[in-house]
Amino acid sequence: MTAYVVFIKDGVNDQAELDQYNAKAGASIAGHPLKPLAFYGPNETWEGPAAEGLVIIEFPDIDAAKAWYNSPAYQDAKVHRLKGASYRVMVTEGVG
Repeated sequence: MTAYVVFIKDGVNDQAELDQYNAKAGASIAGHPLKPLAFYGPNETWEGPAAEGLVIIEFPDIDAAKAWYNSPAYQDAKVHRLKGASYRVMVTEGVG
């Protein structure tokens, strides 16, 4: 079943670290079956705390999402995301 990884950026702490994350995260997708559906476009918060940015990535299934997220290339990038900004990250299965 299709899976979606959702990144919600709450705030930037260190732009230089976030710039390193962006470069490395982009390179981490090589060889992984994913499709970006939303990538920091305009967003509007209807309930709860406002988000600075959102990313939604589609994967064929949760195993594929986990394979990318847990890959050495993404884990190397993630170190910089954690230093650079406050995020919430989650995965969910689609319907049908």
